[in-house]
Amino acid sequence: MTDTLLATDVSALDAADPLAAFRDRFHLREGLIYLDGNSLGALPKATGDRLTEVIGSEWGEGLITSWLGAEWSTAPRRIGDKIGRLIGANPGEIVATDSTSVNIFKALTAALSLRRERTLILSEATNFPTDVYMMQGIEAFSGGRVKAVTVAPDAIVDALTEDVAVLLLTQVHYKSGRVRDMAAITQAAHEVGALVVWDLSHSAGAIPVDLNGANADFAIGCGYKFLNGGPGAPAYLFAAARHHAATPVLSGWFGHARPFEFEEDYDPAAGIERFQCGTPPVLGLSALEVGVDLMLEADMAEIRRKSLALGDLFIELMRPLCDTYGFELVSAQGHAERGSQVGYAHRQGYQIVQALKEFDVIADFRAPDILRFGLTPLYLRYRDIVETVERLEKVCATRAWDKPQYHLRAAVT
Repeated sequence: MTDTLLATDVSALDAADPLAAFRDRFHLREGLIYLDGNSLGALPKATGDRLTEVIGSEWGEGLITSWLGAEWSTAPRRIGDKIGRLIGANPGEIVATDSTSVNIFKALTAALSLRRERTLILSEATNFPTDVYMMQGIEAFSGGRVKAVTVAPDAIVDALTEDVAVLLLTQVHYKSGRVRDMAAITQAAHEVGALVVWDLSHSAGAIPVDLNGANADFAIGCGYKFLNGGPGAPAYLFAAARHHAATPVLSGWFGHARPFEFEEDYDPAAGIERFQCGTPPVLGLSALEVGVDLMLEADMAEIRRKSLALGDLFIELMRPLCDTYGFELVSAQGHAERGSQVGYAHRQGYQIVQALKEFDVIADFRAPDILRFGLTPLYLRYRDIVETVERLEKVCATRAWDKPQYHLRAAVT
C-alpha cells in the first residue's frame, strides 16, 4: 500500500467515524498524539467548568450546606450507579470511593469474611504490583494464617483448589493487554467454592464488561484511565447484591448505617454503602462524574469496534519496524484476547518512549522492556496511528533514542 493510498484510506475512516465528534470534547494540544490514555485519560473540556462550579458555588457559597444541597453526600452511590451502566452492574452494586489499592483490600477482606474456613488468596505472578502487594499485606497482617499465592498466568484455573478463598485477577493485563474470559474463570472458581475479585482498571470504558452476566462476585477499578476522571481520581468497588452481608474490615464512618448519629459501635449499612470508608473526596468525585457522563454518551459497541480497528492498523503498520528494528509484539492479534492497547518489547524501550516525546507522541513504558500504546477511541484518530508509526520509524532510523538524557531512568516511567 502506497503512502498516498494509505493517507486516503485513513482520511476516509476518520471522516466516517461515528465517534469523531467526541475528540472536540477533550482538551488536546494541536499536533500532539496522545497514546497514554490507558494510564491517564485526557482532560474533558467540561471538567474545568464543573470544578469551577463546585469550588466557587457549592463550596465557596454553599459551604457545609452543600453536603445535602449539592448532593455531595450521595455522590459515591450516584456515580457508582453510573459506572455500573458501563460494566453490567445493577443500581446499588457499585460505590465510587477511595483508591484502587484500598478497594482491593476491602474486596479481598470482604471475600475472606465469606470464606473464613479457607486460607489462600490466589493471583497470577505478572499481575499489576499493587494487587499482589495488597495480598501480601493481608498475609502479613494475618500472621501467616492467610497465604498469598501467585502462579504463572496460564496456570490459574489449575491452581483453583478448595483451599482458595478468593482469586484476584485483572481482566485486561496492564502490560500485554491480554483479555481474560471473565465468565469462564468465574465459573471455574465457583466450581471449587472460591470467590473472585476482578480488577477492571484497563476494562471499564475500554471494552464491553458484563459483571452480572458473568456472575461476578467483586470488582474494583480506577477512575483516571479510560473514564477520564483526572490524576488520582477516586476508584470504585462492585459487590454483587448477594454479597452485601460481607463484613467490612475498613469500618469507617461513611460505611455506617447511620453515620450522623455518631454512635459508639459500628453498624454497617445494609447495602453497597457499607463498602465506603472515609469522607467522600468531593472535588475528585466531581471531576470523575464528568468523565463518566461523557463515556455514557458513547456507544460501547462502537468504542470496541474502533479500538480493535485502531489496533489492527497499528499492528499492520508496525510489521516493517519489527523486521528492521527488532520490535516484538506482545499483545494478542486476536480480537477476543486484545484489550484497548498494543504493546511491543524492545531492548531500548524506555529510551524510545522518551525520544518519541520529541516528535510529539506520548506513549508509556513498563519495565523491563515494554512500550505501551493506549488506544482511546473517543479522541484518537486513524491518522494518528499512521503518524505515530512514521514518527517512531524516524526515532529508530536517526537513533534519536540514543541521546544521553534518555539513558537516565526517571522516577516516573
